[in-house]
Amino acid sequence: MNERIYFDNAATTPLDARVLDAMMPYMIEKFGNPSSIYSYGRETRMAIESARKTVAKILNAHPAEIFFTSGGTESSNTVINAAVRDLGCTHIITSPIEHHATLHTVEDLHRRGEVALSFVKLLPDGHVDLEDLELLLSSSDEKTLVTLMHANNEIGNMLDLDAVGECCKKYGAIFHSDTVQTVGHFPLDLRKTPVHFITGAGHKFHGPKGVGILYINENVKIKPYIHGGGQERNMRAGTENLYGIIGFAKALELATEAFERDSAYINGLKLYLMEQLKQYVPGVSFNGDPLGRGLYTVLNVSFPKTEKSEMLLFNLDINGICASGGSACTSGAEQGSHVIRAINNNPNQVAVRFSFSHQNKKEEIDILVSKIKDIL
Repeated sequence: MNERIYFDNAATTPLDARVLDAMMPYMIEKFGNPSSIYSYGRETRMAIESARKTVAKILNAHPAEIFFTSGGTESSNTVINAAVRDLGCTHIITSPIEHHATLHTVEDLHRRGEVALSFVKLLPDGHVDLEDLELLLSSSDEKTLVTLMHANNEIGNMLDLDAVGECCKKYGAIFHSDTVQTVGHFPLDLRKTPVHFITGAGHKFHGPKGVGILYINENVKIKPYIHGGGQERNMRAGTENLYGIIGFAKALELATEAFERDSAYINGLKLYLMEQLKQYVPGVSFNGDPLGRGLYTVLNVSFPKTEKSEMLLFNLDINGICASGGSACTSGAEQGSHVIRAINNNPNQVAVRFSFSHQNKKEEIDILVSKIKDIL
């Protein structure tokens, strides 16, 4: 069998060897508990604070605003619960295409009767309708949390953070953005962005799994979600994921250095795949806004539904090609994608997401397209 071809980088990315090299000493020699007072502990405490400074500098935030967590899910859960319990939000505005880490959390709070819940309308191309957002905010007298993702993990559509932030400011709302797909992929300037909370996950940009960040704007005070030994300046208890934190900072540093080059290269791969599919697959279309405001890493493709296209992911997998899917309809246990259902509820189409990294090659796209032609 050929080498595996990996087009599911929005799900997770391979660890960069240079990141592993940075992590290794903290797995083997420098293993001290950062809360211990002897030199072993002080050494690892300093390494964590140095990682925090690196991350803060790249995001143009203050080190005191950066907290290390286990990933995007924990970060979003922390914020959404704190907005209700500590900041007095009794109304949440979100969108139907958020990541489940957000949707399931707000739905849980709503079910418990802790908040009113509103969903902002989407435009036909999957972007958030900013006029509808303003309407929802202006007609609500309650303290409101707006939680909208910066870039959608399935279709790649990107939100105008500044426009949403200004709108939230105007109506005194708290603004949380799930930036898991954009930290490490786009430059963020948190000094200039009107947002209270953002999140990140190391494994989305060639860092380790199980480590993420939560940015909490210095003007916001919340209580911890996880209680215990008071680590992370009393914001997140539990012995720190030392080598994960080192790896997160290193991966973010490498991604930032290579941004100009990698983003142009990856976008080229995406556009090439679009052209090839249009040329060779009759009736193909693309979900979201692939040529407009979107992630350069993600292409969500709709194939006309046939017995063959319904088995596309399975057949690609047999051929050693990894991609991810989700169709608008629900067949058996396969729930399909809530994102595709919300923007393109067409039962005659099968949606497949291809997502790229700088490790992909043009030749891999040629192989992919020829396999798709064979299968269909």
